[in-house]
Amino acid sequence: MSALDPRAQDGAKPGKKKILVPKVENGHETMVEIEVDDVEGPQWGPRDSMRLVNHELVRVDAVDKVTGRARYTHDVRLPGMLYAKFLGCPIAHAEVTVDLGAAKKVPGVVEARVVREGEVKFVGQPVAVVAAKTREAVEDGLRAIVLGVKPLPFAVTREQSLAANAPEVNRRGNASKPNEDGDPEAVAKAFEGCAAVIEATYEMPTQHHACLETHGAVVDVPTNDAATVYHSTQATYASANEFKGPLKVKEVEVVNEHMGGGFGSKFEAGVEGRVASELARDLKAPIHLMLSRRDEFLCAGNRSGCVQSVKLGGDAQGKLVAMQSSIDRLGGLGGGSHAGLPYIYEVATSARTMRSVYTHLDANRAMRAPGHPQASFGMESAVDELAYALGVDLVEIRKRNVGDVHRRQLDRVAREIGWNEHPHKTKPDLSDATTKVGIGFGLSVWGGGGHPECRVTVEISPDGGVRASVGSQDLGTGVRTYVTAIVAEELGLPMSGVTARIGRTSYGPANASGGSTTSASLAPAVKHAAFNARKAFAEALAKTLKSDASEIVFDVQGVYDARSKRRLAWKDACATLGPAGISAIGEWQANLASNGIHGVQAAKVRVDTRTGELKVLKMVCMQDCGLVLNRTGARSQIFGGMVQALSYALFEQRVVDPDLGIAMNANFEDYKLAASLEIPEMVAILDDEDTRGVIGIAEATVVPGHSAIANAVHNACGVRLRSLPLTSDKLLLGLAGLKKG
Repeated sequence: MSALDPRAQDGAKPGKKKILVPKVENGHETMVEIEVDDVEGPQWGPRDSMRLVNHELVRVDAVDKVTGRARYTHDVRLPGMLYAKFLGCPIAHAEVTVDLGAAKKVPGVVEARVVREGEVKFVGQPVAVVAAKTREAVEDGLRAIVLGVKPLPFAVTREQSLAANAPEVNRRGNASKPNEDGDPEAVAKAFEGCAAVIEATYEMPTQHHACLETHGAVVDVPTNDAATVYHSTQATYASANEFKGPLKVKEVEVVNEHMGGGFGSKFEAGVEGRVASELARDLKAPIHLMLSRRDEFLCAGNRSGCVQSVKLGGDAQGKLVAMQSSIDRLGGLGGGSHAGLPYIYEVATSARTMRSVYTHLDANRAMRAPGHPQASFGMESAVDELAYALGVDLVEIRKRNVGDVHRRQLDRVAREIGWNEHPHKTKPDLSDATTKVGIGFGLSVWGGGGHPECRVTVEISPDGGVRASVGSQDLGTGVRTYVTAIVAEELGLPMSGVTARIGRTSYGPANASGGSTTSASLAPAVKHAAFNARKAFAEALAKTLKSDASEIVFDVQGVYDARSKRRLAWKDACATLGPAGISAIGEWQANLASNGIHGVQAAKVRVDTRTGELKVLKMVCMQDCGLVLNRTGARSQIFGGMVQALSYALFEQRVVDPDLGIAMNANFEDYKLAASLEIPEMVAILDDEDTRGVIGIAEATVVPGHSAIANAVHNACGVRLRSLPLTSDKLLLGLAGLKKG
């Protein structure tokens, strides 16, 4: 049900209405019902009449970022600041003792503390911290710590955890009680009438967030019952509350002017925030504690892996009739994440069991569209395999089992990728050619939408300056730019006439950036504040010009009185305001936001059957997202999502030695990521037939790309790779199997 669906308004008080909105906690989205005012207010207006919004905009902070002027948390330097760093447990499960005596004697070391002693349950878990005057002294201090490590039995793989003699990972058992859904007997009966049935198991490895800026904070010394924390966070307001406890203060201002990525991993202050706060409080010195790259890989969360066994059947026309699935989520010490099956596609009868399998590894955290990429890989692969078994066109089978929006998008993406001219629509290329090209598809959905947490202030100064302020953080998606554009559009100003101030809790409340809810929560509040500022300005000018406020028009040439025909330049109009100027507050407006988005992606790949080399040649995405605030920025989000999915498809996986329980690739040299040479031609199509309010776009764009690539590989050569990443050795083994068959 849409957030604006009238069915959500039953039982509302007079002058109010009830709506469903997304609520995001730690990156996971649920829908809740709230009550809002049912009043008239600002409108986005016709899209073809917009001057800035829904156009190609250059980021207002672009120059600062490319020249290095933008200040990230890593860049903060304060007088008397100390550097701090963790020492982590070297193995997956151990009894640990910590001797800090030698470390405290190292020149330059100010403090060394135990973070955790006794049982340590994952490799890299912080056990000690050193604070020193220089980074070099920190490293010397860490090397001087004497760890007593008594190895304990561990389970770092699914198989080890489920073995009969497995060591205990979770006190409640190494696997959660399965969650069951559907009627297995009805599904078994439905399979009997299917024209074709496929069965397969699909495996997904753990993927790391790989944020360019690691987790951490710079905590200033608390004074007068207040403190300032510079924090790389997706939630300025939520993390401010977390810091109050360890700092023992009533007020904390969190500052996050620029941020080097989060992707769902930075909702918490974490152990790094807590320890930095305790050190700053006790040592009376600012503390700079940012995770090392190795720490980032080992204790800052990840996208959980999964094993999903699927049985899928359909009729001769390609309608999905029955589905049975069994899913193991692999989230280390966490519960893992999976969106469930069936995913997106309509299946007449289905049943599912799903559980978490625990291991001695760092717990998963939210990562862009939590659980959806996993579900996509299982579902899209199974649909593809069934299409081949039925001899049905790969696009047509999808169109027959989804709604109107996805059908329309499938047609558009198919044309762009060259499907109409492609010779292998129902069968893979099984010829003897050494170089083959294949095409694959994948669909996405996401909720998005907004909720009432942002409060925006727009100020107009007598000198003509305009400022828009809100505490919202920018993860790199372009918040400053669309805040600037919305205000400038409302007041008839150029982008250069507005300054957007974000990333400080003192600027006003803001929602956490998760679930693609930032734009849909913030943009309506910005519009409301700008609308109120323009209204107040018009009322003030009407008195000066002896006119009616409704006759005052703001446009690119200044301010115009439609009745007297008198025009004032912007600065001249502002000069009439007096020393106080104008200050207006804006809050979330339900009518300016919507939720629920759809996307389709396609990939074209080239396979060399002699070497196993796999090259992605082209990727296409069509995506709806309601009102596009910045077309350049929206396409950039699509490109980023496709690159992230491509990297997952071809390269990314955490590697832990199952015999030693140690991490093998906790660095950017050994953890493989897609780089510039792997990026193909990419086409991003914004679905302009979507005429709803602002929704959000980022999560959906990362969901189906890896699935489309895997499907394209099969289409190219007949090898079905059912586990990621899609590497040359797997492909060559599959080709050898085809020859034997």
